[in-house]
Amino acid sequence: MHTIDPAPVRKSVTVRASPEKAFDVFVNGMGSWWIKGHSLTESGQKTVVVEAVAGGRWYEIGNAGEERDWGHVIACDRPNRILFAWQLNAEFDFDPAFYTEVEVLFEAKGENETTVVLEHRQLESYGARTQELRGVLDSESGWGGLLASYVAKMA
Repeated sequence: MHTIDPAPVRKSVTVRASPEKAFDVFVNGMGSWWIKGHSLTESGQKTVVVEAVAGGRWYEIGNAGEERDWGHVIACDRPNRILFAWQLNAEFDFDPAFYTEVEVLFEAKGENETTVVLEHRQLESYGARTQELRGVLDSESGWGGLLASYVAKMA
């Protein structure tokens, strides 16, 4: 068996909502739960926008109206799955030539409960800084904290 090095960052949370609602808050409401300090804009984050179609933009709008791309949507199958191209390099700057993937699955777990599984993969794209960036993305200041904020928004 071949293991992937580095291992993808994989997180899962369960929310009390249908897959449709869990998907809609995660994708269409990303600006309502994304940590405001995780911003690329000079004026601070106003919201995050996901155009939930293949090829759609994934970007942030600052308080002064400026836009900063984060990546794009590769595939979208509401309410089951969305696949993003994360195009923020090791300095967290948008780089159209840089590419990792973030896949989010929404799995129904009975009446009004959904498990949300997030996998951030192809981290070897970070080259010499792969292990460092994997650690950041896997931490409470990375996907751990972001998903905790999402769960709090769903409560």
